[in-house]
Amino acid sequence: MKFKAIASLAVTAIVMSACSSSPDSSGLEYMPDMYRSAAIEPYVDYGQVKERIDPELAGKLSAMVPAFGTIPYFGTDSNEVMVRMPYHLLPNVAFKQTHDLRGFDFSTEDTYLAAAADVVNPYILNEANAEAIFASGKKLFNSNCAQCHGEKGDGKGPMSTNGIFSGVPDYADKKELSNGQMFYSIYYGKGAMGAHASIINKKEIWTLVHYIRKFQDAEYGKFGAAVATSDSTVVNSAQK
Repeated sequence: MKFKAIASLAVTAIVMSACSSSPDSSGLEYMPDMYRSAAIEPYVDYGQVKERIDPELAGKLSAMVPAFGTIPYFGTDSNEVMVRMPYHLLPNVAFKQTHDLRGFDFSTEDTYLAAAADVVNPYILNEANAEAIFASGKKLFNSNCAQCHGEKGDGKGPMSTNGIFSGVPDYADKKELSNGQMFYSIYYGKGAMGAHASIINKKEIWTLVHYIRKFQDAEYGKFGAAVATSDSTVVNSAQK
């Protein structure tokens, strides 16, 4: 009986020691390695763990990158998937030096000229999604483009008016650009503008193309008596 009493007190003491009055405490953990795996964090310097230093791992990311040419999974909507597929026109090989492009296949041709043939924006604008597309486009434009191009797309952003960059165009004077040329310029870069491929995805760039068209044509994207289509032509709504 005495042994049972002592054992009971020991178990009670162990159980109570694992408790805590803090609502955020997980209590005392026994053998945590059995059920709690070590976290791998991509931005942690694993060159120094506690007192151990490994120069070969210093500054090296632990996260693996996807295989070249792959895209994230975006469901089974074929239109959504196609918008995000790799762009069919490759950048010119000179972009390695002029725009510091990395991780792309390259072409020896001037593929920007070929982009003129891409007149249809694959991210289709319609009456149901127009408001959401333009709202998203405005947010993307103000955070990624307005510093140079200006909030009105007139080329009078603070980086331009302060003289840091020159030659930023007024979009209203660039109506002749095809949708493909605008996508190409944003994706790979053009002139003094760097590539945005690593900053925003393809769907976001095509969204920007729609939004930029509003600077060129105030009626673009308005649905009613006239409908602005994704290739920036206007057709009568009875033709839909």
